[in-house]
Amino acid sequence: MAGRSVGGRFAQPVRFAAVGGVNTATFYACYLPLHRLLPYFAAYSLAFALSMTGSFLLNTYFTYRTRPTWKKFLLFPLTQVTNYGMQSAGLVALVGWCGMNSTLAPLAAAAFALPAGYLVSRRILRPPARAGATADATADATSGPACGPECGPATDPARDAAGQAGAAPVRSGDPA
Repeated sequence: MAGRSVGGRFAQPVRFAAVGGVNTATFYACYLPLHRLLPYFAAYSLAFALSMTGSFLLNTYFTYRTRPTWKKFLLFPLTQVTNYGMQSAGLVALVGWCGMNSTLAPLAAAAFALPAGYLVSRRILRPPARAGATADATADATSGPACGPECGPATDPARDAAGQAGAAPVRSGDPA
């Protein structure tokens, strides 16, 4: 899109990375006190579940600005499986093949896994538009709040009284 700013193009991935940082901090903040009360693996598992739930909510509302559903919530752990697999492979490659320090390698592996995690979470939380969606709907979704007939009559002077921009609307399946 020609009118779209560079900042707008990268806003969603930046929000995703910020949520990842918050998720990591949330996990650790949950893990430490739970570890005092529970065996380490139980504390890890509970902290993981809590932080993943928080991550789901932050990613739906903040990153992708979409509504959470039970279907999305149940599919969301797939993002964690992808992330774990990518980070594990990266860790083995960096330490075993590249000789990287094993203390720093997990951070580098996490950075390498970030794009894959972003793509999987976007696919789950923001599925592709349905067939028949117009280019205008896509533009509205990226440039500002969506407004349909429930918003009332058009107030744009360039539009006619019916809210149309001069010509009859193009419906899905009609020739353009």
